[in-house]
Amino acid sequence: MTHIAVIDNHGQFTHLEQRALRDLGVDVELVDNTTSPEQLIQTADGLVLSGGPDIDQVGNCPKYLELDIPILGICLGMQLLASELGGSVAAGDYGGYADVDVEILDDTDPLIGSLAPETRVWASHADEVKSVPEGFKRTATSDVCRIEAMSNRDQERYGVQWHPEVAHTERGEEVFKNFIARCQ
Repeated sequence: MTHIAVIDNHGQFTHLEQRALRDLGVDVELVDNTTSPEQLIQTADGLVLSGGPDIDQVGNCPKYLELDIPILGICLGMQLLASELGGSVAAGDYGGYADVDVEILDDTDPLIGSLAPETRVWASHADEVKSVPEGFKRTATSDVCRIEAMSNRDQERYGVQWHPEVAHTERGEEVFKNFIARCQ
């Protein structure tokens, strides 16, 4: 059975990420972000880097990026991917949580391509990715945020600014199903 570790970055929706994956039949555990990478690689087929309030409180998450397994970054998790791998993150123009219409830019993307041409999501834009790291492609955009999602297919690294685990996000379950397929 596929085993996915949800890394707890102290976000308010982290438990919903765990539940969404469990409801899809995945063996899933919620793991503190201070867990050693060596411990994770023994059991995890994939990682979800959860959202959270502060990029300075991500524990060992930068070290997890060196693991040779698929990684999905959600909100702060996506920002961590960008900042650690050579992209940039800064304050967003919009700020807090809101419903956002997102345009899918790559209908072949393994994580969000199936959502094309657009989807409605629940997202926070207090901080956002301003430039993607080398090897990544911007895969979604909106009127609120230029980079709503990004992917590096070769390294199996994916990020979404929005929260697929909340009820306000249309087709969020599909995002998780697509990520599970990358981990199998």
